[in-house]
Amino acid sequence: MSNTSRVVLFSLSGFSATENHKITLFSLSLLCYSVIVLVNMCLILTIIFDPNLHEPMYVFLCNLCINGLYGTASFYPKFVYDLLSEKQVISYAGCLLQVFVIYSYATIDFSVLALMAYDRYVAICRPLEYHSVMSVRRTAVLIGFSWLVPLFCEVMVIALTSRLKLCGSRINKLYCENWSIVKLACGSTRANDIVGLIIIAFYCAHALFIACSYMRLIKTALKSIEGRKKFTQTCVPHLLCLLNVTAALLFDVMYSRYGSSSVSQNVRNFMAIQFLMMPPVLNPIIYGLILTKIRYRMVTLIMMSCQRFKQKV
Repeated sequence: MSNTSRVVLFSLSGFSATENHKITLFSLSLLCYSVIVLVNMCLILTIIFDPNLHEPMYVFLCNLCINGLYGTASFYPKFVYDLLSEKQVISYAGCLLQVFVIYSYATIDFSVLALMAYDRYVAICRPLEYHSVMSVRRTAVLIGFSWLVPLFCEVMVIALTSRLKLCGSRINKLYCENWSIVKLACGSTRANDIVGLIIIAFYCAHALFIACSYMRLIKTALKSIEGRKKFTQTCVPHLLCLLNVTAALLFDVMYSRYGSSSVSQNVRNFMAIQFLMMPPVLNPIIYGLILTKIRYRMVTLIMMSCQRFKQKV
């Protein structure tokens, strides 16, 4: 193969560190993915089938869980298959598709969390205007933008990456990542770098917006007992999820661009996949445990299911 020939397959060299633990990792990964599907589906179905939960905050939460399933579906099935395969390869088209889904999953997560911060700001700082501001129509529009804008951003990223001529086909990760592909390019990647930095800046602006919202939230909540109670019940789980997602993404972005090759492959692998492990598992659990309405409804459904099972037995 010449240096500028068309790449058909990429090899995923991150699996070199898994040779001695394949069965263990396969079992843990399958268990992790099963838990992700279970906890997210439980929360999604609870919100969909309970009319009392058809409020903006819970609708946003439902979208967060749907996005968790969307993002992890692009990683876990391929990952567990590769663990038991002799060769860990992925097609060029499959690699770009995986990049698109994983990156859009990460940005949609942040967009939805920004919407949830705005929703809590209106609920606590402008309670009398809440139902007019967060109307059904506006909620639907906001959710649409929270999905369409990240998807459009990733279409641009993939379009730029697909135009690059590559001088290699080895990706030093467990999955396809845009920065790893760009580093294989033979020519200039200036356009990719600029667009990447613009997108990162755009989502840093999301973080700034969330921070400003919470500064106002905390200031307002401290003025009354009712405000403090509402903040504790609905904002604390959002803050925990936000810290969870932000830390996970920050680790991955910073390490992808500035990480040292001297770090062991096992550590690099963990840092690369933890944003596909922690947020999808912890987010629904945090909300399910802390939000009273969801916890009460889920406990009720479990008890009803147990009673029906006993009656059949």
